Amino acid sequence: MKEYRSIRSIQGPLIRVDGVTGVGYSEVANIRLEDGSRRMGKVLDISRDSALIQLFEGTEGININGSGVSFLGETLHFGVSPEILGRVFNGVGKIIDDGGEIIPDKKLDIDGFPINPYARDYPEEFIETGVSAIDAMTTLVRGQKLPIFSASGLPHNELAAQIARQARVVGKDEKFAVVFAAMGITFEEARFFQKDFARTGALERSVLFINLADDPAIERIATPRVALTAAEYLAFEKDMHVLVILTDMTNYCDALREISAARKEIPGRRGYPGYMYTDLASIFERAGRIKGKKGSITQIPILTMPEDDKTHPIPDLTGYITEGQVIISRVLNKKGIYPPIDVLPSLSRLKEKGIGEGKTREDHGNVTAQLFASYARGKEAKELALILGEASLTEDDVKFAAFADEFEQRFVAQSVNESRDLAATLDLGWELLKKIPRKELKRVKEEQIKKYMKAGTD
Repeated sequence: MKEYRSIRSIQGPLIRVDGVTGVGYSEVANIRLEDGSRRMGKVLDISRDSALIQLFEGTEGININGSGVSFLGETLHFGVSPEILGRVFNGVGKIIDDGGEIIPDKKLDIDGFPINPYARDYPEEFIETGVSAIDAMTTLVRGQKLPIFSASGLPHNELAAQIARQARVVGKDEKFAVVFAAMGITFEEARFFQKDFARTGALERSVLFINLADDPAIERIATPRVALTAAEYLAFEKDMHVLVILTDMTNYCDALREISAARKEIPGRRGYPGYMYTDLASIFERAGRIKGKKGSITQIPILTMPEDDKTHPIPDLTGYITEGQVIISRVLNKKGIYPPIDVLPSLSRLKEKGIGEGKTREDHGNVTAQLFASYARGKEAKELALILGEASLTEDDVKFAAFADEFEQRFVAQSVNESRDLAATLDLGWELLKKIPRKELKRVKEEQIKKYMKAGTD
């Protein structure tokens, strides 16, 4: 392996090497320091006979004259085996727990490939998260990409950990695993996730990838790809149903912008590279089901919207690629409601494919449609009361306004450690609908009212 001793410059986490030949974009580089220690990097740019490399461990201590660079002729790979379950890795797939090394069955290229559309099988099986606002209103379906749009200071980390430990495929005795990738998080957040997974026993069926805020940006770019490589192995080679949780995709996109600036690329919207849509698609489209395969990959990417702005490029582009969104509300959070999920702007485009008789319960679609309509009308009544006063409300408006409050306090709100099964969630929905005048129950069938609603409606 040829070693180049022609480092021309060092700037931040970047080094430029002259006189290189036969080197490709994204190729892994090995940097040997004067003391014999080694660091890894990734080729960001090739121009004529020079290569721009960003180091995973930073450039501190590298002497231009005394260090050498060699290129491995391959992109970054991750060693996989069934032993990765229950383990904690850093952002590039190196073990950071105390469990010892893993002997891999094989090493896979982390870049992988999106699933061929022709080979895709349609998502249509319900995944229960134990969170009522998701299971009933924005139902998650096996093989779906359903992002959570949050904002700074909101409890998306707690919700992510809750979903990770509670999620399961209902009604089937099938192997289920969680791949959890955290990008750009603080040390305290990393410790929270690791302690929570270990405390609840969820770690045994999980694989954790932790990238800290002070880790290099290039590692942050690799983290979701390493995580999805592990998920693809478990899903399509070990026939497991894998839930991939990626948090925080905003940190990932900021790292993408940083690297784009380092490569002196022409910026797009708000400084993000013009290819960010394609880059995000290369991650999100690795979710799904494949015809003839038992396993599946379901994704829940979590992102914090800068300045709570849904039109920001990150949530905007994510919404185009994925199949809906779950919105975390600052208003509900201020009311002390957890999880503060605003069901009105939230949406699951595959919900109707994963619910109903034989999948969840025959009343699922109708009762949630009635809950949605009643909550929306209740919110409108409350807004009207703020403008014109409560005296302006009709008797029915007063009932809908009261329903909206109770819906938030009893249906949306639940303990961070509470896992509600879907039957309990739907029964609670029927109980709340007793507050609505019987003549207003227009989205549920009469036979369903008789079967599921006890006495108490008007």
